[in-house]
Amino acid sequence: MAGHFEATPGGGAAVALDEVEIAILRSLAVQLLELIGPGDEPAEGEDPLAALFAEGPSEPPSDPALARLFPEAYGDDDTELRAASAEFRRFTENDLRTRKRDDALVVVRTLDALTPAGDSAAVLTLTADECRSWLGSLNDLRLTIGTRLEVSDEDGGEDGSLYRLPGSDPRKPMVMAYLWLGALQETLVETLMP
Repeated sequence: MAGHFEATPGGGAAVALDEVEIAILRSLAVQLLELIGPGDEPAEGEDPLAALFAEGPSEPPSDPALARLFPEAYGDDDTELRAASAEFRRFTENDLRTRKRDDALVVVRTLDALTPAGDSAAVLTLTADECRSWLGSLNDLRLTIGTRLEVSDEDGGEDGSLYRLPGSDPRKPMVMAYLWLGALQETLVETLMP
């Protein structure tokens, strides 16, 4: 179980994580929450139902990582498609941000509930619903890190440049995190396959 998810009864999964792995995952999830931004809570005295019908932004984010997490729906090749993308974004981005935020919060909360015993790893056991949240967050983390590292399709293969970075390259720690998150994501997906 060390280093990879295994299926548990009831559609969940479990993985053994040491103290350093827990700290890294938690830190990355918190950074993702900060990137996504706070939710729009209704102001005091404001109708909470009004927030359900609030319109989101119509322009794509300027931050490349956020643009990757909240991509254009129809591309931006012509004026008509840009208008359709803006309309789609206006009515969907707030909900998508909320879901991504909720997924990252599940990661933080499940990690906070762990208590590693000395040098031994703690076993993180997730329910089926928590697995789905973890999958979403692992994907969002990899997209964000991949965007920051400017990962392309050519970088990820067995002969890709990510695997050949020298130890002195300042990107090496983030590349290692990117690859590790990919392995976690892959094993979690495998546990959920019928």
